[in-house]
Amino acid sequence: MENRERPQKKRSNILWLLVILVVIVVWFLIRPAPDGDAAVTAADRQAAMAFSDPDDILVDFFDDTTDAQIAAVERATGIDLVLVSDQSRDERFYRAHVAASARDAILAKLAREPAVDIAEPDAQVAAAPVAPILAPDTDATWKDFPNDPKYKYQWHLRQIHMPEAWKLADGDGVIVAVLDTGVAYEDYQRFHRVPDLAGVKFVKPFDFVANDAHANDDHGHGTHVTGTIAQTTHNGIGVAGIARAVQIMPLKVLAANGTGSVAAIADAIRYAADNGAKVINMSLGGRFPSKILERAVTYAHKKGVTVVCAAGNAGRGKVGYPAAYDDAVAVAATQYDETTTFYSNWGKALDISAPGGNTRVDQNNDGMPDGVLQNTIAIGNPEVDDYYAYMGTSMASPHAAGVAALIVGEGVTNPDRVEKILEDTAHKPESYNKGHYGAGIIDASAAVTAARKADGGLKLLLGAVLALAICVPLRRRGARMGAGLVAGTVMGASGLFALPAILPSISSWPVIETLTRGLPSWDLAVFGPAGHGNPLFFSALIPLALVAVGFGIKRARGFLAGLSIGCAAHLLYFAAAGTLDIAFIPSAFGLETVWLLANAALAAVLARLALTE
Repeated sequence: MENRERPQKKRSNILWLLVILVVIVVWFLIRPAPDGDAAVTAADRQAAMAFSDPDDILVDFFDDTTDAQIAAVERATGIDLVLVSDQSRDERFYRAHVAASARDAILAKLAREPAVDIAEPDAQVAAAPVAPILAPDTDATWKDFPNDPKYKYQWHLRQIHMPEAWKLADGDGVIVAVLDTGVAYEDYQRFHRVPDLAGVKFVKPFDFVANDAHANDDHGHGTHVTGTIAQTTHNGIGVAGIARAVQIMPLKVLAANGTGSVAAIADAIRYAADNGAKVINMSLGGRFPSKILERAVTYAHKKGVTVVCAAGNAGRGKVGYPAAYDDAVAVAATQYDETTTFYSNWGKALDISAPGGNTRVDQNNDGMPDGVLQNTIAIGNPEVDDYYAYMGTSMASPHAAGVAALIVGEGVTNPDRVEKILEDTAHKPESYNKGHYGAGIIDASAAVTAARKADGGLKLLLGAVLALAICVPLRRRGARMGAGLVAGTVMGASGLFALPAILPSISSWPVIETLTRGLPSWDLAVFGPAGHGNPLFFSALIPLALVAVGFGIKRARGFLAGLSIGCAAHLLYFAAAGTLDIAFIPSAFGLETVWLLANAALAAVLARLALTE
């Protein structure tokens, strides 16, 4: 008897070693690595000081600074501090107007104050220049989805393979914050919602220029950018957008002349991150860095927000800011023939490329210059709207932001993983070189397919090895195994993750979409992308409830055990990958990892109990 048990115990030990090996593989292959963007040099910061506002300074206090401490800083430095906006009280973010001749001395004093995190001059940032071209009238309807008549001129959506991606995903429920000149999203005073945004849901708008809750567009740039991300699609009018079911958070940070301050932008980034945005688009920038702006981008990134930015339109070999920061996705612009445009910035901080257009040419001979076409207001006139083609990295950035929203909608919410999917699935054109394209031109269809799979193969492998490690020692004890256990393991660990690649036409159906994920990630169907990482789903609670209810049904035990094993594997995967924030569980001291590991162990114990007669 002892001789027979020894080889079985040896096999069991080998299987548990395989479980550990798969977890280690996930750890090294999936866990986000530091970004490789360009560092901000001392020379950059020196140049930024020279081009900054000479008499406005920004003071970012530590978040726990009291009003009394702020008042003491005012007395010590002789300045009057005012909140940047009504939204900046929590982060203790202030502005002061000072004499230009005294600015540097005051900044030096502030640097010595222990309550001050960052003090620096304010600076101007601008929307990238545009070249609006009015689209010709057309009554033609596209032969297939979408039926928007002017879609025929949207070569840029076909360049990133949107026709295939629309069959797979729509970004349902993902909140995308657009930091720009505002959006024509409401009928208010002289403003109106442009017709082709009629089906879009707008949430938590704010105007950081006028400091009120009406983020209306008085320029045209922000509405155009929003259209690329979320234009109402397949409504029989106008044009199409990338992620037709996302929610837009309009945040006005640029005035009617297309310029704005670092203060407003940094404030808006934090506001977006604190109010549920999962993607931020910034089609704006400048040549010089800001610590406050960089800190805001990092803040959003740490809160699980993918920050997408235009690389800049200076046609030079250096990406502008904020795109160049490590925690931002920098986007260059391509034209119809997939070459980089004449105006697009490039360089080692570049991450990805997307269509930005070139209104100087008509390479596809469709009778219209090759800009990016969307519905927006006339430049500077919110009372008039039409369909205008723009060009710029400002137009490229929302293509990437829209696809990022589709990825997030598939449950990949960690910004490092979102960026990795964008880059790994990018298309490399004939003229490809990394410096001008980054990883290549975004491919929406490939990105969504990759996001849907979301390493399903590794999750399934981990589930299979874990099932063997648990079941082999129990095989001689009459444990119930078979097809039910296999089915349960698949459902719990990975779901039918390969189905989108096999049957893309049905993979966007809600039930099918849910079944393409492991059971813990079904929280996406219940709570949406913003609720991904719900601790009730990412725990052993559901397996515990199912085993408790079904334990008395002997035929169901194999399936329930498999489901518990699959859930354990799913939790183990995310514990190793480190790509998911668990709601209400602090990330400090690795508590999220401890939570996932502990619940995976409990789920494995439940599986063993279910298999035991």
